[in-house]
Amino acid sequence: MPTILVVEDNEMNRDMLCRRLSRKGYSVLVAQDGVEGLLVAQTESPDLIIMDLSLPRVDGWEVSRRLKADANTSAIPIIALTAHAMSTDKEKALAAGCDDFDTKPIDFARLLQKIDDACSGR
Repeated sequence: MPTILVVEDNEMNRDMLCRRLSRKGYSVLVAQDGVEGLLVAQTESPDLIIMDLSLPRVDGWEVSRRLKADANTSAIPIIALTAHAMSTDKEKALAAGCDDFDTKPIDFARLLQKIDDACSGR
């Protein structure tokens, strides 16, 4: 099963998502802010990143741009996950390098399909 990095600052969202992904058999790595997300992605090379966009220290848009600009992490699919559901937020996330976009509250079945689609392309 793929290894997924969850970059999420909200403890309740992070814990719920990590538990549900683990129950589905995924190995899960965790980062609580953008700086930690960059470090974990660069050192652990996960198969996929679920990126909250509203993060402390460095936001998810900037983290995504940096990861996609780095040859060592540019191929890792990033699914943006945010409470911002405006079409401009999706466009901004995709322009920052995210490969897909999903909204909160999390529709877990839909997110699992997006994860499967992104990982099957690797």
